[in-house]
Formats: sequence, structure tokens, C-alpha cells
Amino acid sequence: MKTTLPALVWLCLPFALLGQETNNNAVSDANTPASPQSVQRLDTFTILGSPDQVFEIPGSASFIDLGELSSFNYDNIDQAIRRVPGVYVRTEDGYGLFPNISIRGVGSMRSSNITVMEDGVLSAPAPYSNPAAYYTPTTGRMRGLEVIKGSSQVKYGPQITGGALNYLSTEVPQQAAGYAKFIYGTDNDARAHLWYGDRFETELGTFGYLGEIYYRQTDGFKQIDGTAASSSSSDTGFTKFEPMVKLFWEPKTSAYQRFEFKAGYTDMDADETYLGLTTEDFRRNPNRRYAASRFDTIETENIRTYLRHIIEPNVDTRISTTAYYNDFSRAWYKLHDVRGQVITGGVPQFDGNGDPILGSNTNLSEALASPGSSELAVLKGEGAGSLRVRNNNREYKSYGIQTVVDHNFDVGATRHDIQLGIRLHEDYEDRFQNQDVYTQNANGGITNIARGAPGSQDDRRGTTTALAVSLSDQIQYADWTFTPGVRWEHVRYKNNNRMNGTRAREELDVFAYGIGALYKFDERHFVFGNVFRGFALPSPGAATGNDKIQEETSDAFELGYRYRNADHALQAEVIFFHTRFNDLIVPDNIGGAGAGGTENVGKARTQGIELSIGYDFAKANNMSFSLPAYVAFTYTDAELRNKVDAGGGGGAPVESIFAGGRKGAALPYVPDYQISFGLGFEKGPLGLYADAVYVDSTYGTASNVSNELRPDGTNDARFGKNDAYFLLDLSGSYQLTDQARLLIGVNNALDREYLASRLPHGPRPGQGRFWYGGVEFSF
Repeated sequence: MKTTLPALVWLCLPFALLGQETNNNAVSDANTPASPQSVQRLDTFTILGSPDQVFEIPGSASFIDLGELSSFNYDNIDQAIRRVPGVYVRTEDGYGLFPNISIRGVGSMRSSNITVMEDGVLSAPAPYSNPAAYYTPTTGRMRGLEVIKGSSQVKYGPQITGGALNYLSTEVPQQAAGYAKFIYGTDNDARAHLWYGDRFETELGTFGYLGEIYYRQTDGFKQIDGTAASSSSSDTGFTKFEPMVKLFWEPKTSAYQRFEFKAGYTDMDADETYLGLTTEDFRRNPNRRYAASRFDTIETENIRTYLRHIIEPNVDTRISTTAYYNDFSRAWYKLHDVRGQVITGGVPQFDGNGDPILGSNTNLSEALASPGSSELAVLKGEGAGSLRVRNNNREYKSYGIQTVVDHNFDVGATRHDIQLGIRLHEDYEDRFQNQDVYTQNANGGITNIARGAPGSQDDRRGTTTALAVSLSDQIQYADWTFTPGVRWEHVRYKNNNRMNGTRAREELDVFAYGIGALYKFDERHFVFGNVFRGFALPSPGAATGNDKIQEETSDAFELGYRYRNADHALQAEVIFFHTRFNDLIVPDNIGGAGAGGTENVGKARTQGIELSIGYDFAKANNMSFSLPAYVAFTYTDAELRNKVDAGGGGGAPVESIFAGGRKGAALPYVPDYQISFGLGFEKGPLGLYADAVYVDSTYGTASNVSNELRPDGTNDARFGKNDAYFLLDLSGSYQLTDQARLLIGVNNALDREYLASRLPHGPRPGQGRFWYGGVEFSF
């Protein structure tokens, strides 16, 4: 990556401004009140800054303070983010390890159609080359979540047809402080979250540090079948270890400056599989796993780091420059397909040596939807055949430098806050994969393993280099606020297939633009609206392949109203949104979409209503206790706007979940109705809380069938419907001392069993009833 010259220019730019005579106006962490002379704007690594600032943004946005949810112990992003209207999640593993998040109807495939960040830095393994969320920041170690859905997302590429999600990590405290939390729950689920930090003054300026450790392990809530030749196992959980350090220095210079360094590491080992169940077996025992999945495991490592410099050369200007580097590797050793014994006229076939004659390799979803088949018997460990297990060994790197210049000025009666963002970025996905074939006898015993050579199944690298420039202006005039914005990205793709020696290149220029407006009647009433054009990018392999997959584009409109009373005890928002998608991209990973190749499936349209209300009756009536309550409701009408042939768009294999989609069909995994609501009681040291969510049923594919049949008539367990479900979480806390708090609770208190997803291969459950208890210390 040839970035030396622009990198040096951007890094040196802040220092070139040091000679100017300015006020020494310190802007510290987000939890430090700015001085009256300081630049009053959002921090460069946040989207919103605080819940109160949401009200004056000309677009839909949400801020979740995870500290307020600490008694629920939500480590799963699926649980925490359901408080935001317009956001849908497709549960895959029950723990949120591989989240599938959709915002306003965009594809939920491993959250690849939204921009995911941590502290304002892209966090997907390869945000351009492969943004699928095989890594996502851990919710349990975060202090907050920010979600933006309106035209302001023009500042946060590269996937901006739906919205942006920003995780906010633990901050350096204002003074010496520490925190420790220990939780133990069902399935030997053990968690620990600890941090300590301080800041101090020296002759060279202010220094600060933070050290943090997050750990979680669980046995898992599923049970792997035993066979006549192997025992059953409950090892279906995971272990995760995450240390992190933050350092900052604010030197004593004429212009305020801050240098911040952050480094984090994640090591995860999970016994997770793509294989689901037959629908019949799922209804009997949703937490069952077939014996064929006993070899499946994924190991991941993630290193993330950045060096950030902030300078305020004067009271109206702020420049933030961040150089970042992320390294992610994963090896998911998992069942890929199966071969069963040939059966003719009900009679199993053998060769002259008495060995079973095996059929061709069969897709797992097809085997699951074929009751009585020899392939299904092999999966259950009850028949002779073979299992092909693939080692999806991949390495991802993502690095770059980004600068945001924020400048305030007045023109007559208008106040302008112009923000210019520039980012030079490169990332790649490198695949070096092999597969092993396990031969299985009729008793489920493994009689032979044929090991594939490393790199023999797939050996290629896809690289993306991107220059992104965004420009926006927040214009305030009287009680009006306008925010026009534009984004341009120049993208260069390289795809190097080392297996056949082919190389391909492609370039792409994409634009996004929009404008939002807000009118403030008074401190209570606000109306806003915006129009916005967004885009989502294809991967290097898709962009350089024979089909030359185009970028997905969207044209969106929203209109909303906000209200809050004088003491903010009541806050409410209602929004109508309408989005049209063109050249809808369905990625090529089976875990996301089930397609054999990436495809543009055509047009789609989503529209609906989002409603959120927060109210504290006790606070509004000056009572001695609190009764915080909230409701988040979403109605969505999401449909395909063209027919997709039985082979998928662009001639992709029938494997696509969009295959056979008809005009007017509901989009997969987008519920018509979703409602979350909660109520709390807080008095003195006691806190009691209830959270609930209802999610409507969805279709697993765009063909909108209730049976497990592809458009060509073959069986496929990904086709069919997913259950509607209602979940109730209860929690309580008691403040034992000023420093110690007792926590107890139960998630899915009613122990609902529900079919949450048919992807990657066949029906999968959400987690059942989960009890936990623990203690939290602040010192």
C-alpha cells in the first residue's frame, strides 16, 4: 500500500498549526465538561456524543447507555440493540458471536450491509473486501452504542444503504478509579470484567491510562448426539479473552492537543457449527446437535490498535487524525457437505469388496430437508457415508489513516459547522483453505480420515484500496437546522487467485449525498426530515468476476417528530421512512445468504413507522422513587420489486435464498412487526427491571414458501418460515455498599422455544432460559 506521502501530510498537518497563538482550551474525554470557550461539537470518535444530543440531529439516531443496562448483563448485541426501532437481528448462535443486524430492511447477512465501528474506527475484519461479522466488538465490555439511520450517515462509509453502528469502549476515568464485575450463570457461564485507570498532571502535561480485561466462557446450551461408536458431548460453548489498554497525553502547548493510543486483543475459541436440524427434530428438541457436527470449531484472533491526535488551533476549529491497524485471523473447521450410501429400490448398495457405494456430495440444507435419506442418516451418525469438513482458514488485515477537520463560522445570521473527512484505507481477505474427508461406518464410527493439503481447497487474496472524502455542513438559522452532505469514494479492487494463477483488477467510483432539516418549535417540540442516497460495495471477487457485480444503491426519505417535556421525564419520537434499493447485493458466503456466488438480485423497497417512547411516571410527579419505562415499536413493509429467476440473479446457483423471488414478495428475515418494552422500579439501593420483545414471523427466502422446497422442486431446509417469538428478561440489583452491588436475573424467563433462523443450514434456536447472579464493584 503506497500511502507514505498522504500519510505524512495528514500526520504533519496538525503540528504545522502549533505556531498559531490560540487559547489553551482543553477538550478532554467525552465525560469531561468542555470549558465555555471550547469547541462545542461531537467528539470525532462518536456519532452522537450523548442521548440529549439526539434531539437536535436532523435525522433518526439512537444512543444506548449500556451502563443503564448493566443489571441485565447483556453481552449479546442482539439483546442490547433491540431497544432501537428500525433495527432487526437474526439470531444465529444464541450468543451474538456472529451477529446478523439489519437496519430498515437492508440485508442482515453477518451485518455486512451496515458500517460497524468501535470508537469511530472501522471494526469489521475487512470492511471493504469482506465486511461479514466473523468478528464484532463485544457488547459486554462497552459503555455505549450509537445507531444512526438518517442522512448524517454520509460521514460513515463504506456500507451506508442502511445505517451505522458505533461501539463506544471504556473511557479513561477523570481520576483514579476501578471497576470489577463477576457473573456466573446457567451452562457454567462465567464472566469477568475489570478495569482500572487514572490521570495525573506533570510538567509535560496531563497523562492518563486505562487497563481493561474482559473474559467469558460457557459450556453452551446445546447437546451433541452420541453414536454407537462415540459418546455425546455438551461442549458447544466458547471461551473469549479480551485485554485492552488506552493511553493519552495532553501536552502543555498554546493550542490544545491530545495524543491517544489504544490497543486491544481478542482470542476466541468456539465449538460452533453451520449445521442445523430437521424441522421435525427441532420441534422435539431445539437444543440438539447432530453427531456430524462434533468436529466443528472456530478459533479467532483479533488485534486492533489506533493512534489518534486531536488539536484545536483556535476556538472554532478542531482537527482529529487517526492511524489505525486491525489484524484478524480465523480458522473455522466445520462440516461442509455429506455423502450417503446409494439406495436402490430400498436396498443399500455395496461394491465387490462389501464397502458401501456412496452417492455424490450433498448440500447440508438439502440433506436436512430430505427425511429418510441416507445423507440424513449419516448426519445423525446412523448410517454409512462420508463427511467433508472444510477448514475455512482466513486472514484479514485492515489499516489506514483518517482525518476529520471540524470548523465553525458565522455568515450573517447563520451558524455553520463544516466537517471535512478524508480516509485512505486498505484491507484484504486471504484464504488458504483445505478440507478433510471423514469416512463413517453404519454405527457412526470414523474409520478413515483423508487429510487435504493446506491451500488445496482455496488459495486466493482479495484486496481493496479506497480513498473516501466526505463533506457536510450543519447550518443553523433561527430555529432551523440544515445538514447537507456528500461522500465520494474511489475504490480499487485486486483479486489474486493463486490456485489458477489468474489476477484481476477493477476500479469503482461511488457517491452518496443527502440533506436533512430540523425545525425546533421550542425546547419540547421538534420536526425533522431528510432525503439521502447511499451505497453498498461489492467484494473484490464479485467486482472483478465475470458478472462484474455493481454497487448497491439506495434512495431514502424519512419524516419525524420528537417531543420531550420540561424535566425530560417523557421523551417520544415517531418516524416514517421509505427506502428504495437498486442492484441489491446478496453476498457469496453461505452463512450470510446461501448463494454460490455474489449476485445483484435487482430492486427492493422498504417503508414503515418507528415509534419510541421513554417515560418515568415517578420522576414526572416528583415521587421518591423512579419508574423508568420505554417502548420501541417498528412496523416494516419490505418487498422485492422484481422477479428473480430460479437460479438467482445473474445466473447464480439455485442455492441463493433470493432464488424464485417474485415481485411483491416479502424480504427474508425482515419482520412486519417488532416491539420492545420495559419497566423498572428504583428506590434507594433496590432496582427491579423487566424487558420484553416481540418479533413477528418471517420468511427464510424471497420465494415466501412455508415448505422446504426450492423453486426447482428440490429440498432445502433454509426455505420455509421462522417463528414469531416473545421473550421476557427480568433482573434485579441491590446496592450493598457504596462500592458493591449485587446482581441477579433471568433472560428468556418464560423459557420460550422458537425457530429463530434457517441459516446457515437448517432450523436454529435462540437461547433458552438463562439464570445468572453476580456482584459489581466500583472503587
